[in-house]
Amino acid sequence: MSESFLKPVRKITPFHVMELVRKAQRYDDTVHFEVGQPDLPPPPRVRRALAEAVEEGRFAYTESLGLRELRERIAAHYLHDYGVEVDPGRILVTPGTSLAFMVAYELLLGPGDRLGMSDPSYPCYKNFATMVNAETVTIPIGPETNYQLTPKMLEGRVLKALHIPSPSNPTGTLYRPEALKALTEYCATEGIAFISDELYHGLVYEERAHTALEFDENAVVINGFSKYFCMPGLRLGWMILPEALVRPAELIAQNLYISAPTLSQYAALEAFDYGYLAEVREEFRRRRDWLHGELSQFFEIDARPDGAFYLWCDVSKYTDDAMAFSEELLEAIHIAVTPGLDFGANGTERYLRFAYTRSMEHMSEGVERLKNYLKERR
Repeated sequence: MSESFLKPVRKITPFHVMELVRKAQRYDDTVHFEVGQPDLPPPPRVRRALAEAVEEGRFAYTESLGLRELRERIAAHYLHDYGVEVDPGRILVTPGTSLAFMVAYELLLGPGDRLGMSDPSYPCYKNFATMVNAETVTIPIGPETNYQLTPKMLEGRVLKALHIPSPSNPTGTLYRPEALKALTEYCATEGIAFISDELYHGLVYEERAHTALEFDENAVVINGFSKYFCMPGLRLGWMILPEALVRPAELIAQNLYISAPTLSQYAALEAFDYGYLAEVREEFRRRRDWLHGELSQFFEIDARPDGAFYLWCDVSKYTDDAMAFSEELLEAIHIAVTPGLDFGANGTERYLRFAYTRSMEHMSEGVERLKNYLKERR
């Protein structure tokens, strides 16, 4: 009997880091720099709201757009943080940002349509595009533009949509308002849909982040509760859409996931505790400053880490194969880091991504091991 039906139709690129996470479980003393999720708890009232939702038996589906009250809170957040008025009717609550990306791609891309993105960038973008049979156009970026796209880089490229992250995973670089404005204007002029991944907004350390909605009301903006709000396991994101796309997005949501997790939505009503969130931001800023200072002694860090919680480290001083080097560090000194190859093909074999998502004590142990190992390895 033929088993040809078992062959996958689409080629999905695997995450090397997930294999490293699995291997890291072999060691009780692994120091974790690999996983991009915060170790801090969410705002205290989130936990109480979640418990109350369970106690009150709020287990039914919500409407596919999400709780109206939560969408109003999100809209109020945009007025508070950006001075931008957003109609709650344009907001769609999703099961994490991953499903928001999928909804956006289903809305904007058809088979063979071309999606522009930077290299390096978050690997799921390319895989999600593959799932909707779209093509990806990866555009090399580097330190000369602070790892950011410019309109000039887009000239001559036929694109249906452009997807940018700000701040970026893996580099932590943030688009300044003038750069963001230039990109949105170029895309509007050329008829290119603009998708802005703003998941790490809030975790920006020296200046204010700007949403693409400040410059283009038709931008598709995606954000969520997993990073700044410290709620990764509650799987809750949101997207802000042009009014004309709300109903089509609702139909996709109804078929794709019905609604975001109800308990998580009630918990998220209490997430906008700005006093607590300022403490979260300050803790990650403190970690960034410390780890950047330590790792700069060993590696070149050519991306300015404005936000998020990653450092993009050039390790070519020690190896021309960062993937093998990440395996070596795990096996030799039980340090888990993310290989750059997960983020593209633009010189990424020379890079490792370090996440500062664990306590100072935890990271200090890892840096000390690294310092001693590299000294002996030389």
